Amino acid sequence: MTDAQKTAADTTLRATGDSPSDPRPAPVPLLEPREGIPPVTATDEALAEVVAAFAAGTGPVAVDAERASGYRYGQRAYLVQLRREGAGSVLIDPVGCPDLSALGEAIGDTEWVLHAATQDLPCLRDIGMVPTRLFDTELAGRLAGFARVGLGAMVENVLGFALEKGHSAVDWSTRPLPEPWLRYAALDVELLVDLRDALEEELRQQGKLEWARQEFAAIAAAPPPPPRKDPWRRTSGMHKVRRRRQMAVVRELWTARDQVAQRRDVSPGKVLGDAAIVEAALNLPPNSHALAALPGFGHRMGRRQLEQWQAAVDRARALAENELPQPGQPLNGPPPPRAWADKDPVAAARLSAARAAVTTLAESLNLPQENLITPDTVRRLCWEPPAEPSRESVAEVLSGHGARPWQIEQVAPILTEALLTDGD
Repeated sequence: MTDAQKTAADTTLRATGDSPSDPRPAPVPLLEPREGIPPVTATDEALAEVVAAFAAGTGPVAVDAERASGYRYGQRAYLVQLRREGAGSVLIDPVGCPDLSALGEAIGDTEWVLHAATQDLPCLRDIGMVPTRLFDTELAGRLAGFARVGLGAMVENVLGFALEKGHSAVDWSTRPLPEPWLRYAALDVELLVDLRDALEEELRQQGKLEWARQEFAAIAAAPPPPPRKDPWRRTSGMHKVRRRRQMAVVRELWTARDQVAQRRDVSPGKVLGDAAIVEAALNLPPNSHALAALPGFGHRMGRRQLEQWQAAVDRARALAENELPQPGQPLNGPPPPRAWADKDPVAAARLSAARAAVTTLAESLNLPQENLITPDTVRRLCWEPPAEPSRESVAEVLSGHGARPWQIEQVAPILTEALLTDGD
């Protein structure tokens, strides 16, 4: 039994966060990995040794990845950390070893333990690592009713250890990686399996373990998300842009910025801020001199850059009316709930009843509402309910929207009752 497992065995799990009167001792700082900081694996020869060691290891595999969000273009992994009983911890540089499919295959049949799996799976998939089974410690914490589900908070509340918190937002594309960053990265997987074991027992005691298993299976089986349509519409401050010509400026500037960012491999926000794009759209500057006077296009921006952005504005200004973007994306589903009372008062009444019922049930089960059933699924059901609402027909609709069996079992009765609300 590891030190962490001993600590977990002596700890009463707390699902409501910290308490001033908590009699437990202060968390023990976790300062060094058990076997020290592992060397960074960056060659094919070293990777082959890692693959062999992890294939010969036993039990679940703790997996984590570090990206350079806010510094580099895209969400690629710049460091991958793994730990397994019998193999210890490893740190792999995906720049030096861009294809980890052999490692993925070596551990493909075992359970992977990740924290907030949906954040790391896309970048892991890009380098050839795709789990068939997983355990998400963040999601497990949510289902178990923990108020704080960040890795540091979970390790502290469940295992009694304090992780270092200082390097989560650094530029992980830096080479060579500083030793304190490597220590931090190794510690992120040091206790993941211990945390998994403790949370599994807590979920079992709460009668939620099967719920968690269904959630984990759904994450592992989910296909990669499709590319987002019209991503320029998510520009921060877009709500200020109301005219179609202005929207065209946002679209042209966003596209030009994205091309530059991709070519330079830097975060788009470091090329041109969203606030600057919105300012240009609202003001429609006729030339680069006028553009330079706007916030975000100041004196530090060179003439060539200003001309580049002005060219994007000019393209938008030159578009014919039928080429301008429409004010909003076509709705794929019900309208915004605020419009329901006018469009369909009965549907609005159904939604109000359904929301209240889900809130009450989630509180009684001690888990977040969105984990009990997604708000989008509730809206779709209430906007287009079955012709004859019954538990069976409601369950069929919920399943069609991706609800898991445990969710359907919990919410189908209360949502069926809500659908019978007539608004009186």
